[in-house]
Amino acid sequence: MRVSAALACGTALIASVGRAIAAPLPDPVRAMIETAIASDEPATIAAVVSVAKKANPGSVEEIDAMVADHDRALAEATARKAQEQRDRLASAGLLELWTGQVELGGSWSTGNTRTLGLYGGAKLKRSGLDWQHDLTARIDYQETDKVATTERAVVAWQPRYKISRSYYAFGLTQYEHDRFLGYRHRLTAGAGLGVVLSDSTRFRLEVDVGPAFRFTSFYGPEGDEKRLAGRGGLNMRWTPIPRLTLAQEVALYVEKDNSTATSTTSIETLLFGPLKGRLSYNVQYERDAPEGQKRTDTVSRASLVYAF
Repeated sequence: MRVSAALACGTALIASVGRAIAAPLPDPVRAMIETAIASDEPATIAAVVSVAKKANPGSVEEIDAMVADHDRALAEATARKAQEQRDRLASAGLLELWTGQVELGGSWSTGNTRTLGLYGGAKLKRSGLDWQHDLTARIDYQETDKVATTERAVVAWQPRYKISRSYYAFGLTQYEHDRFLGYRHRLTAGAGLGVVLSDSTRFRLEVDVGPAFRFTSFYGPEGDEKRLAGRGGLNMRWTPIPRLTLAQEVALYVEKDNSTATSTTSIETLLFGPLKGRLSYNVQYERDAPEGQKRTDTVSRASLVYAF
């Protein structure tokens, strides 16, 4: 009985001391924590809360309650915003959610030769709840001493179904014309699967692969050709600093008797508002180019890009 009584007295004493130590949070400290919480910067909040707890050990529970209230409110706001975004994407009409850019470039040189180069391109993108659509078009034309040396056009549509955040299924329909690589028309239809290997605000990398059917109409005696091919693609965008972006796009087609590859490397910088400056280098390779035509064609471009 004496031991039990002693334990009871000890417990009561500890509780009494705890209540004596606990103290209300001083108004200046509370204001400091509220200011840190209002910033919504985790590093700032953690630093201020740590100092406040060390300086006010009797108010730790009150400080923790303030932080818990902030975390709960932030989680609710994030969930509400995400739901509003999903609802907006789900209810958007066919002509909504489109973004894009228009690109124009050219060159003119005189001297031993007179060279004119023109380039135009456009990209449209619609990213919905489950589907993404990419439309692209490019035209290159160059002539030296009034003789054409480059004549290329590409138009493509690529729908994409978002299986998850990291995986997607895609389709591809593409039309090409390139006089100096030997084909009048080339139609490509394909499908496949892709994976997003990295997706952050500064760096994105994705690769995809799948089968493709290609119909090519050549200049000259080669005539028409129908082939099944394997296709692989890579897209990379890296923004090392806010106003500068590096990009790499690669597409490889492997056929039984022919293989082709295209690669575009670019660097662009934000000039002002929606206007960007862009330098790019394009390489196109045709392993089975017609006789008299080079297998590899390259185009360097300098252009202005307007984003909307």
